[in-house]
Amino acid sequence: MSSQNGEGNGSKRLDVIFKPSSVAVIGASRGTGSIGYQILDNLVTFGFSGKLFPINPFAEAIHSFKCYPSVLDVPDPVDLAIIVVPKDKVPGVVDECGEKGVGGLVVISAGFKEVGGEGIEREQRLLEQVRSYGMSMIGPNCMGVFNADPEIALHATFSPTHPPPGDVAFMSQSGALGVAILNVAREMNIGFSFFASVGNKADIAGNDLLAYWEDDPGTRVIALYLESFGDPRVFTVLARRIARKKPLVVVKSGRSEAGARAASSHTGALAGRDVAIDALLNQCGVLRARSIEEMFNTIQAFTRCPLPDGNRICILTNAGGPAILATDACEEYGLEMARLTDETSKQLSKILPAEASVLNPVDMIASANHQTYRVCLELVLQDPEVDIVMVIFVPPTMINPTDVATAVTEVTRRHKKPVVGVFMALEEFYEQLQEKLPDHPPLFFFPEPAARTCFDLCKYSQLRRRPEGVVPVFDVDRERSAEIMAAAKKDGGGFLMMGDVFDLLKAYGIPTCRMGQAREAGDTGALARSLGFPVAVKAAGRGIVHKSDVGAVALDLRSEDDVSAAVKQIGENLESHGLLSELEGFVVQEMTTRGQEVIIGMSSDPLFGPLLMFGLGGRYVEVFKDVVFRPVPVTDVDAWEMVESVKGLPLLKGVRGEQGVDLPLVVEVLHRVSQMVMDFQEIAELDINPFMACHDPSYSRVVDARIRIEAPE
Repeated sequence: MSSQNGEGNGSKRLDVIFKPSSVAVIGASRGTGSIGYQILDNLVTFGFSGKLFPINPFAEAIHSFKCYPSVLDVPDPVDLAIIVVPKDKVPGVVDECGEKGVGGLVVISAGFKEVGGEGIEREQRLLEQVRSYGMSMIGPNCMGVFNADPEIALHATFSPTHPPPGDVAFMSQSGALGVAILNVAREMNIGFSFFASVGNKADIAGNDLLAYWEDDPGTRVIALYLESFGDPRVFTVLARRIARKKPLVVVKSGRSEAGARAASSHTGALAGRDVAIDALLNQCGVLRARSIEEMFNTIQAFTRCPLPDGNRICILTNAGGPAILATDACEEYGLEMARLTDETSKQLSKILPAEASVLNPVDMIASANHQTYRVCLELVLQDPEVDIVMVIFVPPTMINPTDVATAVTEVTRRHKKPVVGVFMALEEFYEQLQEKLPDHPPLFFFPEPAARTCFDLCKYSQLRRRPEGVVPVFDVDRERSAEIMAAAKKDGGGFLMMGDVFDLLKAYGIPTCRMGQAREAGDTGALARSLGFPVAVKAAGRGIVHKSDVGAVALDLRSEDDVSAAVKQIGENLESHGLLSELEGFVVQEMTTRGQEVIIGMSSDPLFGPLLMFGLGGRYVEVFKDVVFRPVPVTDVDAWEMVESVKGLPLLKGVRGEQGVDLPLVVEVLHRVSQMVMDFQEIAELDINPFMACHDPSYSRVVDARIRIEAPE
């Protein structure tokens, strides 16, 4: 999601696009149904403050403006050119713009990279041409740009909708969807400070726009619709910084294309592209919406609500059914149902009839009118145990929903706590609301999207308060680790032998169980005796991937006879699976049964780099998928969030009288693995499964692990 120019472009490259004093529309047309006419018409009717120059060699005037055959014929300087000509005419037009000294281009024309084949080469030549003149370009294959600043009033898109001015900066990678976005924003009365359709992102792209909007005083929320990512590393730096100042909301299409890229490890099988995107956005403090509708719900809340101090929610309602649905949804999203103070409940009891509930949800029953809502909402917002309020109104025939909305809005104005409404009213109510109550709190027809929006407000508030964290660095044996890596690469890469895996982990201070390797089956008994019974025996071989699936593991062996029988059975099992030729020996380990099984893994994504994984481990990790990912390196804050976000956390903390595991040690192991994969980029995959996490850290250790080294080029 970045141009090749990265972050350090400064504002000048984009000022010429968004703050021009003169604009030429090259390809302007008198045909009212054409893009060339629509863009010129939008510039005129929206009130562009600068000079306009239609360019068309076959017309004398368009929209009452004198027309010029070429941009070279314009007598005044031109800051920005909007290019709406066929693809084969674009190079000549760009040359004329460069000769004229135009600073910025918005290339609406299609037929470039998006069509593949020759279009890819055509776009590369266009980019080289633009940069040779020192110009900046948005597009090609885009719908244009918008700046609501009244001193500029630039509406240079072909959308028939004029979005209201506001404080949301929006980037859309899709031009067609951009038109729909402007329509929806108009209907929801969500105003834009900036809008940009970037199309193919040949030059200026998402990261450039993020940097431009970061400190813009007129932008309160930044929203992005993405179809692809460019440079996630630049995005990470920008997003982490921006998210501490203003909300960043992203819709990334293509969720279903996620899938296993490398089934040779549990981590690889679980780390699909969409998982990587979620991990990156979470780490940066970016909110990911699952749909355009959800994005606008979230944007509406951020533009109309203050941030809550916590996640304790109170539901105020006149109907029990919707309140139950709202409660279920809030609990599903992890919101805490606020426990009202005795004083608040006492005051509510004085106002409400005996049939009402003064607990949370506060059910005022169907007779509640606008005055009831006014007084009860005031009391609930004053309660120190409440951080956010959801107001639900199901209109009886005798009560006007607009009166209730007015009361709710008036109370909300006096408080610094967010209020979200659920009004199950007729469409006419919503159509009139924008005109009658333009500053109303965000309203929804059903409780579930309202609950999701409350969750987003609380999540962002928490993210904003989250410490930045530090990346700890440990003293490790780099020399021994480098020897193992060099030997592996000399052998052509691939999976390390178990002894090398354990040596590498020990070099990084990661505790492992005692083990030894035997080349011959007859040596396993003596090795087991030296370790002490009981032991586990496993087949050793780089081509034997999931040992338990092919019967290559034997556990809890208590004598040399047991070991001998197990080794024989493992050989027979491998032969039946056609893997006997992969057998390179046997690993004998001490048996470790204490603690909880967790998995720590790493898979390298070609775009996002190494992804660290943590979750509950064991054979069924791919079934339960109770895992979480983060890009490396991980800070101390990231590592703790990883551990505390798995559903199995109660098992790790201890349940039913069991002692919890030493979580600080688990976090430390995550950091040590993160440091290892940062030090050695040739590590392509890593699975530590299981790591037995115990209450007593002296018993916590790696039981099994696999590490694959990238083959040298």
